[in-house]
Amino acid sequence: MRPSRIAPLLLVLAASLSAAPRRIVSLSPTLTEILYGIGAFPEVVGVSEYSTYPPEAARLPSLGGWATPDLEKMLSLRPDLVVLDDAQAPLFQDQARALGFHLLTVPSHNIAQVYGAIETLGRATGHDAAAARLAAEMRAGLDRIAGRTAALPKPSVVLIVDRTPGTLRDLYTVTKGGYLAELIEIAGGRIAAAPASIGYSRLSKEDLLAINPDVILDFNHGPAAGGLSANPLDAWREMPELKAVRGRHVYSVTEEYVPHASQRMVLTAELFARLLHPEAK
Repeated sequence: MRPSRIAPLLLVLAASLSAAPRRIVSLSPTLTEILYGIGAFPEVVGVSEYSTYPPEAARLPSLGGWATPDLEKMLSLRPDLVVLDDAQAPLFQDQARALGFHLLTVPSHNIAQVYGAIETLGRATGHDAAAARLAAEMRAGLDRIAGRTAALPKPSVVLIVDRTPGTLRDLYTVTKGGYLAELIEIAGGRIAAAPASIGYSRLSKEDLLAINPDVILDFNHGPAAGGLSANPLDAWREMPELKAVRGRHVYSVTEEYVPHASQRMVLTAELFARLLHPEAK
């Protein structure tokens, strides 16, 4: 090949290499997990609170809460890419852009969007091939679980994601429209609560009585974080008329990966399948 043709190719190669970010800040635990999964974690220089996976995230500078990142501290890290989810964006994106940050906003409300997030982050960080492999592994894992539970009965499920500690007040439940509801279905259950636009809704005791689910999954952030009872039946005994309570099918869910819409959703689906169908191996 003539030198006159080699030079432009080298310029293109240099441009593509320089385009890959070298200093990434992740403002969402979910996106931190995806960055790790696609092999981009070595470039991460700062994370938000509650980024617990991979364990190495605990050694990185913490930039504060999900809704209130410390933008001044973020400036000191000199990131060339800041990733956040689309629910965070309206809270501070204008201020962040005014400070010169390059933002990448990624939605991850349902399983299809999580596959899209993996692809988007792979492309943005130069880890396209690893992202494709991660998405394929995730699909295979979810398909395997769905196949195992497809022919089993579908118990009605209420998944509580928040409540006033120690009581059944201010109940919030998963509804259709979000990834947790999809994972319940993959695990062999069906969401009992009425659909809501954002995938979550408030639930009164009267609503719960009307639904009368077969199974209640009670997401417990742990005594230190949420103050909920270690034994879910302690609070649920207030409603002995519920089918799930009578049958002792109220289960505490404490695993930290459950609220994160990343490739670790396969673990969540496995957990739900074990709780809903312990007979299925």
